[in-house]
Amino acid sequence: SAYEIVNNYDVKELTRIFSVYGEEPFSYNIAKNIVKARENKNIETTFELVDIIKSSLPMKVLNKKGHPAKQVFQALRIAVNDELRVFEESLKQAIKITNIGARICVITFHSLEDRICKHMFKEYSTVDIPKGLPIVVDTIAPLKLVTNHPILPSEHELEINSRSHSAKLRVALKVKDI
Repeated sequence: SAYEIVNNYDVKELTRIFSVYGEEPFSYNIAKNIVKARENKNIETTFELVDIIKSSLPMKVLNKKGHPAKQVFQALRIAVNDELRVFEESLKQAIKITNIGARICVITFHSLEDRICKHMFKEYSTVDIPKGLPIVVDTIAPLKLVTNHPILPSEHELEINSRSHSAKLRVALKVKDI
């Protein structure tokens, strides 16, 4: 649980979680202050955690738009739910069970998911043969990219649906069974 992570993990592991899953630039400061704060007592509420996070950030970050603890809470949610591993495994299964000729369309909502989707689509859409070998390649990859770059929401979509701001759509066509 998030409670267990916040109250039991060491500075190094907290820093890794906040940095990798939350892409938080001040991960070390936040982790160090969490460990220091829990020397007195466990961190029991989200309000206590937010106060620690705020005290760990420079004023220029606190004055920016958006909640200063957003990235840390995202990191905790991803760690607790093991979201990235589940997302990657689900995408692998989707590629495997999709019929030939069908399209796999994936909407991601943050850069970590998008990076996984991008790399997996690339992996399954290329045949790994060293360049310059004098052979005829008769092998095809299981997927063909329909979109080389993600499709982003239009201005109109952003106006009527503000939550679509971070959405990215990637599409691949299944051309061969795995």
